[in-house]
Amino acid sequence: MTTAPQRKDAARNWERIVAVAREVVADRTPLQLNDIARRAGMGVGTVYRHFPTAEALLETVATPSLEALAAHGEQALAEANPQRALTDFLTRTIEAQVTDAALSPVTAAPQDALPRTTELKRILRSLGEQLFARARAAEVVRGDLTSDDLVPLMCGVAFAANMHTSPATRLQTARRYLTALLEGLYTSPEP
Repeated sequence: MTTAPQRKDAARNWERIVAVAREVVADRTPLQLNDIARRAGMGVGTVYRHFPTAEALLETVATPSLEALAAHGEQALAEANPQRALTDFLTRTIEAQVTDAALSPVTAAPQDALPRTTELKRILRSLGEQLFARARAAEVVRGDLTSDDLVPLMCGVAFAANMHTSPATRLQTARRYLTALLEGLYTSPEP
């Protein structure tokens, strides 16, 4: 199904709403559509026409990061070294989680407002499972861990980095925490 192109003013409104929402999310302020309308300088009805719920707007803000992670996961599958491929994918994932405040709540949400979000989350889950399976087959991952363990472990790293560090040191701290996690994940260090 194709959709009709938006009028220029409607497209500008959509872009303005998303830009304002991105700023609000980056400040770690909960999204409220009435607040977004006020900050964007437009009527509440305009915001609701584009985004019927705050969840739909938050997912729209997170979509570029989800798409970038999916593209990176596809590239990681082409990496010959399974341990390096998994490490690189997990590193990119944790970097995205601590630099895009929309990503963690969207990926943790039990239900999605937008079909595109559901699709991207499915793709990312599949890529993570494939990369983990390759590392498992190469016997570089501890035998007592499964791909299901990755999500809570990664969430823990992101949570710790987000909650216990300043924005200036968050990325560096997340990388340090991830390194500690990876040292426990693998059977031996990466060459």
